[in-house]
Amino acid sequence: MRYLNASIQAAQTPMSKLRFVTPDKESSMSTLWQEKEFKQICSRESLTEKAANIEKRIVVKEHERPRYDFDPTMFYENQFWNRRPDGIVINKYHRTLYILEFKRSSDRNKDFLRVKEDEANEQHRSIIEALRAAAPDWTFEQINFVAGRRGAVVEDDFYNKLKKLNVQAGKRDKILLVHVQRISKRMTQYCDPTISKYMGRLGLM
Repeated sequence: MRYLNASIQAAQTPMSKLRFVTPDKESSMSTLWQEKEFKQICSRESLTEKAANIEKRIVVKEHERPRYDFDPTMFYENQFWNRRPDGIVINKYHRTLYILEFKRSSDRNKDFLRVKEDEANEQHRSIIEALRAAAPDWTFEQINFVAGRRGAVVEDDFYNKLKKLNVQAGKRDKILLVHVQRISKRMTQYCDPTISKYMGRLGLM
């Protein structure tokens, strides 16, 4: 969902100090920590040390077993540095870093948001915990954008996250609308009830 990342970046308030580090493509943790901006948060060595203890708590999958058996230490180190968040946003003035993750769910269950939130948080738990341990004077938080069947979103959750990312109030409705339109595949915008709901509220129908 690179378009959503780019839309959020383009709609920043004039006074926003957030910098979107990966608006166009995912970058591995290893690639990010080659940049001076990230090395100033904490050293690669410190982050490797903190991450190792956290990665060890994650169950090794069966298809990963040969690499683990060959060199467990290197396995955990590579596993951490190869992790690729969907997006990274930094405010160096407030020492804050956000990890962005975008998820889709085909589940009809009304609890799709909670389920996918838990899944996304678990996916990057080692990154967040390692960073907090290596750089305690910084704030690290994960922000997940989750869409359900035919683009369904939990509006309050979506808007609160846009606000946290300094999106201008007057542009939030359009970002939501475009987001829903783009991930709805089965019906046109005029017959899809999910999209019609948002278009009607925005006076576009």
